[in-house]
Amino acid sequence: MNDYGVLTAPDTLHIERLLPGPIERVWQYLTDSDKRATWLAAGNVEQKVGGKVEHTFRNSELSPERDIPPPKYASCAGDVPMLGKVTACEPLRLLSYIWNAGSPEESEVSFELAPQDDKVKLTVTHRRLTNANERLSVAGGWHTHLNILRDRLEGKTPEGFWKTHTRLEAEYAQRLAG
Repeated sequence: MNDYGVLTAPDTLHIERLLPGPIERVWQYLTDSDKRATWLAAGNVEQKVGGKVEHTFRNSELSPERDIPPPKYASCAGDVPMLGKVTACEPLRLLSYIWNAGSPEESEVSFELAPQDDKVKLTVTHRRLTNANERLSVAGGWHTHLNILRDRLEGKTPEGFWKTHTRLEAEYAQRLAG
């Protein structure tokens, strides 16, 4: 499985990871605030259609390296809140929600889980990414966050978010060009 995300439509990023199971454990890392805070963002996710999504990102704290954002992302230092609304929820299989609800960058993200032998295939699909800079940021961001999730599930220490994201965003600029 290739770790890199691909555009499946001009505004849709698709990225997959094969993670250690069981599926119940991976679902907890998607839905439990404390577990999600170790790889993505803390905050409540009401597991029902129409439920509220509250995320607080602390990307500099996702690794012991505690790196700081590059100047381009200076506004992402410290706590970064994001609100959303659940659009689909099928426990242990599918969770979708509006990302950045009410903002000009409003989009939708879906997490799909499927058993694959003793592992779990996680598919993240991020739709309605309306401009190239947003697609690059989101591609680098999901790639980095999912690497951190895999490291956490495997008991490894993840690399610093911003150092990794900066490198991956540059790689995605080449991969997604054209």
